Amino acid sequence: MKLDVNALGTFYRMAREGAGLAAGRLTKMTGVETQVGVTKLNFMRGREINHDFEDGAEKVGVRVALSGGLDGHSVVVFDRKSALRIVEMLIAESGVEEFDEMSRSAATEVGQVMNSGFIDGWADVLETVIDVSTPTFIEGTTAEPFFGDIEGAPGDDDLALLFQSHIEAVGTEIGFSHYLFPERDSMAALLEQIRSSDGIEYDKLDGFDRMAEQGAEEVARTATTLTGIETHVEIRQLNFVSLEAIPAAVADERLVGVAFEFEGTPSGYLLFLFDEASAHQIVDAMVPMEVDEEGDGFGEMGESAIKELGNIMASGFLDGWANVLDTTIDHSPPEFIHDIGAAVVDPIIIQLGETQEFAFVFDTQVVADGREFDCEIYAIPDERDLERALNDLDVDRIEETPTTANFEDVE
Repeated sequence: MKLDVNALGTFYRMAREGAGLAAGRLTKMTGVETQVGVTKLNFMRGREINHDFEDGAEKVGVRVALSGGLDGHSVVVFDRKSALRIVEMLIAESGVEEFDEMSRSAATEVGQVMNSGFIDGWADVLETVIDVSTPTFIEGTTAEPFFGDIEGAPGDDDLALLFQSHIEAVGTEIGFSHYLFPERDSMAALLEQIRSSDGIEYDKLDGFDRMAEQGAEEVARTATTLTGIETHVEIRQLNFVSLEAIPAAVADERLVGVAFEFEGTPSGYLLFLFDEASAHQIVDAMVPMEVDEEGDGFGEMGESAIKELGNIMASGFLDGWANVLDTTIDHSPPEFIHDIGAAVVDPIIIQLGETQEFAFVFDTQVVADGREFDCEIYAIPDERDLERALNDLDVDRIEETPTTANFEDVE
């Protein structure tokens, strides 16, 4: 199975169109204004999908099987409270607390209408007909009841292309997630139709994803060594998104970042983002004296410590890529950023937007055990360089080539 940016761009527009139709139909059913949140094409392993359901909250879903122009399964999932809230709107009855026959039927109807909205949007973009099975109502607290019996669902270590959209009801606490599990053969046939280049073997993207995972683990080891704060990689995903969607995924709060531009095969941008509390913990751990927190709140020594950590983490992350790809990747000096939310990524988006509409984003979270330390990593390669790098990638080198950080300059 081969893919390229053009094909993935078509799939992304398909997902956005479907989410818009689903949101509109939900508004008509409930009278509540809705809006489409971030839409992503996730390349996720089974263990990462399971992680999404590990918050202990009870969830409700409606699942349908697809055939014809696209084979697979479409599932709308919402937390139990949101589902009950919608049921109350539909049957004009307050205080609904359980799913009896009437409330289950109402929730299933909503899920079916939303699934149909997504699917009709995909069919419009693909100019085809997609048939839909009778809906199935599902309840559970883990991923197993929702996806466990789907033949095409990935195992823990298998990489799957997953369409994920989120719809929010304005002024309420109602939110939905949507998952599409396309069957591999059906997806391969679609890719063959809409690809505009020779494309990239899917297994090469799987390999590059494993490279990113190794890079994230190296970042965690580096952070542990330099700060003395035990850290680990908690969750990571490879996303294909519209550039305009990246700022929306960044937390709307004051953030501290270290940004790099890297050149070689591939080129692109690398960004480490910390919340302010984490940044102060880093400074406290790395600077053995009280820091004069002037100006931006970190002072010259604090800023220097954060840049030093970012610089060595970037070297570990990118050197691993270069070793596996048997190439050279150089990165710029670290740029310190202290700003609110989307403002920290806007300069990167503006620069990339001159040459491309979409981007692969390696989105990783590094967390500390028992202390305030939260780091999000955004690695955004140039799409043209990435395609060249992937075509040259020898996947057998990934496990054989170690990734090691250099600590020679650290005092």
